[in-house]
Amino acid sequence: MPSMYGDLDRPPLHAEALRRALVTAGSLWTELEVVAASPSTNAVLADRARATGDDGVVLVAEHQTAGRGRLDRTWTTPARSGITLSFLVRPGTVEAARWPWLPLMAGLVVAATLRDQAGVAAAVKWPNDVIVDDRKLAGILVERVEAIGRTPAAVVGIGLNVSLRDDELPVPTATSLVLEQATTTDRSQLTRALLRNFDRLYSSWMLSGGDPAQGLQAAYIDACATLGRQVRVELVGGGAATGEAVGVDSLGRLQVDTAQGRQSVGAGDVIHLRAVT
Repeated sequence: MPSMYGDLDRPPLHAEALRRALVTAGSLWTELEVVAASPSTNAVLADRARATGDDGVVLVAEHQTAGRGRLDRTWTTPARSGITLSFLVRPGTVEAARWPWLPLMAGLVVAATLRDQAGVAAAVKWPNDVIVDDRKLAGILVERVEAIGRTPAAVVGIGLNVSLRDDELPVPTATSLVLEQATTTDRSQLTRALLRNFDRLYSSWMLSGGDPAQGLQAAYIDACATLGRQVRVELVGGGAATGEAVGVDSLGRLQVDTAQGRQSVGAGDVIHLRAVT
């Protein structure tokens, strides 16, 4: 009997089951939609954040045709080969200076979920990647959205490689759950666990007023593969900071000991050079 979808290794998400499991009383999540295709789930929810006061909305795309990464990079993957989703939250009671913890929090949640659910030795790479042995498994993009008369919103985008094969990887330094021999590649199970875990950590962060000293900072440092490494950080405004990554401060900035002294980096592309011995 022919399959209702083309690739038996890539079944569709169980949208209604996800809604029943996640959109419940007391949950952060108020709405969850799965669409067949979207140019960019982040762009769709950013537009929604400007037009409405919605909060807790999740949008998942089975095929994202023009995904947006940091520094306006675009990417695409085969349909149903990954988890590509965005969600809209409004942490209005947390001061803007603490919002840089949102991408770090999302990366921490993804890594912890994959270790627990899929048996993969995932770690975070500052500021917004999830890696296995320096190969990129997932990426995070967080955008702050402001509109007159509305509480500022954050749109958090997550792209996770699930069943990508060697010849489908966007770059040779990427990987996927299949290639890492994960114990599960069930995208519905992983999506459910990921969103539940984010709900718990985000709710705790909100209750603390966004204070990372209430456990978040320590957990991130413990999971961060960048620390203790020689790194080169390509800075957004040009130039680079090279040295040993030694910490993540209370504002989520990477601390790099360079030849000129310690430098706090708030944004940039990190290249892992070698471990410190």
